[in-house]
Amino acid sequence: MAKRSSLSKGLAVAFVALTLSAIAGMVTMVTMFKIQMNGINATAFPDVTTPSPTPPPIMRLPKTLEPELYDITLQTYFYSRIIEEVNVTSPNQSTLFTGNVTIHFHTVQKTDLIYLHCRDLAVTRPRLLNKDYNIGIKVKSMTQYHNQSEFLAIQLEEYLQAKMNFSLFLSFEGNMSTYLESLYVSTYTEVYPYRDYEENSDMQRYAAATHLKPTQARTLFPCFDEPELKAVFKLTLIHRAGTNALGNADKEDSELMGEWKTTRFAPTPKMSTYLFAFTVSELKSTTSPKGRVTIKTYARPEATVAGHALYAANISVKILEFYENRFEINYYPIKLDQVALPDLVSTTMENWGLITYQEESVLYQKDVSSLLHKEEVATVIAHGLAHHWFGNLVTMGWWNDVWLNEGLATYMSYFAVEHVEPSFKIKDIAVMKDLQEALRQDALSTSRPLTVLPGDIQTPSEIKEMFDTITHSKGAMLLRMLADFVGESAFNIGVKTYLKAFRGATAETKDLWQHIEAARAVKNSFTVPKVMKPWTEQQGYPVISINTTSGEIVQKQFLFNGSSTSGYWWDIPIRFVRGDSEASFVWLGVPGPVKKEEFISTKTWVLANADCQGFYRVNYNLENWQHLLEQLESSPDRIPLMNRGQLIDDAFNLARANLLNVNVALNFTLFLRNEREFIPWDSAVRNLEYFFLMFDRSQVYGLMQEYLRSQVSDLYDFFANETNASVVPKTHSLQHSQILAIKVACSSGLPECMEMVDTKFGDWIFNDTNNIHVNLRSTIYCQALAVGGQIEWNFAWDKFLSSSDSSEKDQLRHALSCTRQTWLLNRLLEYSLDPDKIRLTDVASVVNDVAENPAGQALAWNFIRAHWDYVSQG
Repeated sequence: MAKRSSLSKGLAVAFVALTLSAIAGMVTMVTMFKIQMNGINATAFPDVTTPSPTPPPIMRLPKTLEPELYDITLQTYFYSRIIEEVNVTSPNQSTLFTGNVTIHFHTVQKTDLIYLHCRDLAVTRPRLLNKDYNIGIKVKSMTQYHNQSEFLAIQLEEYLQAKMNFSLFLSFEGNMSTYLESLYVSTYTEVYPYRDYEENSDMQRYAAATHLKPTQARTLFPCFDEPELKAVFKLTLIHRAGTNALGNADKEDSELMGEWKTTRFAPTPKMSTYLFAFTVSELKSTTSPKGRVTIKTYARPEATVAGHALYAANISVKILEFYENRFEINYYPIKLDQVALPDLVSTTMENWGLITYQEESVLYQKDVSSLLHKEEVATVIAHGLAHHWFGNLVTMGWWNDVWLNEGLATYMSYFAVEHVEPSFKIKDIAVMKDLQEALRQDALSTSRPLTVLPGDIQTPSEIKEMFDTITHSKGAMLLRMLADFVGESAFNIGVKTYLKAFRGATAETKDLWQHIEAARAVKNSFTVPKVMKPWTEQQGYPVISINTTSGEIVQKQFLFNGSSTSGYWWDIPIRFVRGDSEASFVWLGVPGPVKKEEFISTKTWVLANADCQGFYRVNYNLENWQHLLEQLESSPDRIPLMNRGQLIDDAFNLARANLLNVNVALNFTLFLRNEREFIPWDSAVRNLEYFFLMFDRSQVYGLMQEYLRSQVSDLYDFFANETNASVVPKTHSLQHSQILAIKVACSSGLPECMEMVDTKFGDWIFNDTNNIHVNLRSTIYCQALAVGGQIEWNFAWDKFLSSSDSSEKDQLRHALSCTRQTWLLNRLLEYSLDPDKIRLTDVASVVNDVAENPAGQALAWNFIRAHWDYVSQG
């Protein structure tokens, strides 16, 4: 015990000396990068194409018109196959699209100006019809603004009177995007046996898809591109014969005319513009088991034939039924298409009736894909399907409340995955991951409130910035805290009444709070709107400091730089446990300090934030930290599993903020020698990795490696027999622990682990048979390349190029960034500039992986600076 303590003290000296300078360096680097990138993007455009008759609105559309129906005809000219007869050698030669739209709308106020959104489209002179009187209205001029408003202004010869109905016809043309947004082309290779004609070689194929979230609908057709302006969409799509078109709604009919096919779709439900979608491709479908809704999952033909979409097809129907039962609102319409695209800018896009996914996030191959990948597939699908209720059916009124979509979808996905895959026991793991990531991000001085004033989010770039960890993870964690203090039953009833009240419409944060408060059986002064207002409208979160000797408790905003002067405070629900009693609950409704008798305990420990239900950190007096440490070392199961992880996370982050001696944080890793559960180990590794990354070139690095080796050796030995035999434990939690044990043991240089990796990867090289268990492949690949050289790297690169399984390619691509040889890392970065080698959608992941490798930090930084235009396209 004394030996371990002295080692901890040795590391502590270096941590204290180096942490602040390291953090300052990182902040400076990020700030410089943002400044430089803003400079790159700050291209000046002329304000208008023609003189403007009157000053336009600043950014938002005026409240004078409301759309009812978009009747859209679009023709795509791209080829799904590049063949010699059409004399096309590049998809860029056929990226034109043309179309027209008739927008049916009514007037709310008298006006002689029509404002729409439009960007990167050539639009013809419009035609306007008064539908009530069937007479045309003359157009005086049309002005397209190329500033951030992205308006198309139509000046009329006369005023449109309020409460009347009109239709506006516009023709337009544009080009498919070279970015993975708007209407773009995704490429893939069709393997020979799955082709429907005779040429015996693999061929490149092209699929067209849309990604219009958040503000890209205006690049496809002129529209009222704001989420509250919902309308019905009716699409007619003209595309190449031999391709299949999918849309938001069912197909009404189709007809062939030579090399062209016209597909007409039924009207959609009323929805926001960003949810409009279609695809044109030769992808093949897998139909889900029979249910009330017909669900088809589309993928590359060879993936479909091999059954890689079966898992997604099977769980989708179960997840959909789970949500229908939970919310008491059925999915509508009765068809749902899911499309696994080789290229997509996000893991999923929840278009109404046509959900698109990155294919590696939805395809699963038994005996090739790992447990972690299977969990990811279930989680991504659960999140995407939850958006039908949170985002599609009920939409936030403006993007400042986008967390209502993302936070609720993330939170509900925990329960859906638990329902369809109870053996995963994934909820605790997923919650801890989201909780700790949100706490880390929200402790930066550059963080932001969960929801802001609508006027603070105006431009397309500001809207995009709202899609971050705060929106997704913090939003979900605040909902979890809310459900705990109002009760799960009241929370669920409130959510159901909220959905029923606003279905087909838009809502604000206060609407959700009011419905949950109304569902509470027990009322008190801590109402939902009152409690949740500071949690959503203030930046950051609190750290509560408890003195168990005096019972004094105080709160303040937690920041890594420790310099908060905001005066923020929160109503904090505190569920706590004492070593000599059961769980209790109190409110901290003042900034403090305030004395609470419940926290006075000199002989045993007090643990606040039991089961990590609250979104805050907890600090204690040193005596209580010591009591908790003694409990962990003597009988850790007395501390709830999630708290064993969170105690480590709190201690290390409090040390980073200079609120706790780093020696205390290090001591909370001592009990891990006897810990087998994943969550505590994962918390420790995540925090230690930060210090390893910061201090990899310092004299303390060797001591850190030695300490971690000694701590992980027992965990590695616990799984050694199974690992050496390429088998895995029965429970999912232990499977997670086994993967982590190999990662930590090998990265810290444990000889037994290094020998195992060398043997298993070497056998694959020399026998060309991969006997590594699928769960262990990602970790073993990475560790083998970390200690290997050019032979191992080239072998992995060849396997990456030849693999047809998306999850296997993903694991190999990540492993290629693990090498410690900078010239190989530089080669990988250079390869990422060639889309025939590494897909555009994966470039950002390659750069991130290289940046997380100490040997590649400078390379990644220089690469981003040199190739930002290309990297940012993904």
